Amino acid sequence: MRPKIHILYKFVEGPWGGGNQFLKILLCYFREARVYSESPEDADVILFNSYPFSSEYLFNLVFKLKWKSDKILIHRVDGPISYVRGTDKTIDKIIFLFNKLFADGTIFQSNWSREKNYQIGMRRPPYETIIRNAPDPNVFNSKHKKQPNEKKLKLIASSWSSNIGKGFDIYRFLDEHLDFNRYQMTFVGNSPIQFNNIKWIRPVPSLELADLLKEHDIYIIASKNDPCSNALLEALHSGLPAVARNDGGHPEIVGKAGELFEDESNVIEAIEKVAQDYKYYQAQLDLPNAYMVGKRYYQFTKNIYEEFSNGSYHPKKASFSNTMGFEVEFARLKAIYKLHAVIRGLKNRGK
Repeated sequence: MRPKIHILYKFVEGPWGGGNQFLKILLCYFREARVYSESPEDADVILFNSYPFSSEYLFNLVFKLKWKSDKILIHRVDGPISYVRGTDKTIDKIIFLFNKLFADGTIFQSNWSREKNYQIGMRRPPYETIIRNAPDPNVFNSKHKKQPNEKKLKLIASSWSSNIGKGFDIYRFLDEHLDFNRYQMTFVGNSPIQFNNIKWIRPVPSLELADLLKEHDIYIIASKNDPCSNALLEALHSGLPAVARNDGGHPEIVGKAGELFEDESNVIEAIEKVAQDYKYYQAQLDLPNAYMVGKRYYQFTKNIYEEFSNGSYHPKKASFSNTMGFEVEFARLKAIYKLHAVIRGLKNRGK
C-alpha cells in the first residue's frame, strides 16, 4: 500500500527562503521513490506548507480537494511566525485555524517550534511528529572540505532574510570587536547593516554557497526564535562545526558539534572554544541526510493513510460550515493584518 503524495506549494527558482529550498529536496525524494503525484487531484495525501504567503489561493484548492474526496492533509508547520518576525500574530491564528479544521497530521521542524505553537494557542492535531529538515546532499556535503588554517580560522554566517532578528546585533558586534588578526569572517546574504571588517557577499545560488561554506571553518548563527534554520543545517552538512545562539531550535540541531552563546557577552568566548578544539567539534557532526528525512516524511504520511484504510481514522472533510467559517475568519484576520502593516508603516515613516 503506497499512497501517492503531492506537495501543494508554489515553488520559486533560485536562491530563496529555507522552506522553499527544503521542499524542493523533498519533491526530488518523492519523485525518485515513485510516490509523487504531479496532480493534487490524483494524490492520496496532500502536503501543505505552513502559510502560503502570496499564494493564498492554495487554501481554496485544499477546500475543493477536501470537499470532493477523503484526501489526507499533512500540514508542515513552521514558526510560530509571531516569534520569528516579532509581529504577525494574526498569521499564526490563521495557521492554527486551518490546521484545526483541515489538517489530519502535522509535522513540526523542532521540539522548540512544537511547544511554542502549542503555548500560544494551537490545538493538538490527530497525528503529529517532529522531523528536521535536510539540505540537498549533492550540494551541501563535506566532500573536498578545505582544512583550516590554524593561524587564522575563517568564520562564516548567512541569511536570506534581512530581518534584524536574524542575528544582525551579534554580526555588528563581531564586526566591531572580533580579533581580525586571528579570524576572518564572511557574511553571505541580505543585510540591513553595513560591515567594516566582515566581508559581505550578496545572495548566491546553492552551489556557490556550498563552495563558500567549504572554504570556511566555523559557522556562526545568531538568529532569534528560529525553529529549524536551513542555513545552519547547510553549514553542518558541509562539515562546519557551529557557534550558535542559545535560542529557538539551534541547540537541538547543533548538539555536540559546536558551542552555544547567549549574547555579546560570551559569543567570542564560544568562538574561542570551538577554535581551540576544532577537530573534536567537527568529529561530532552526525545529521540525518535528505534521504532519511524524506523517508520519515513518507512513513508518517503512510501511517495515517493505513489508519484511514483500515477504518481506524477518517480524514477531516471540507463542509459548507467549516469552509465558510474559515473564509470569514480569514478575511477578518487579514484585515487586521493589513491594518497593523499600515500602522507599522506610518510609525516607521515618522521616525
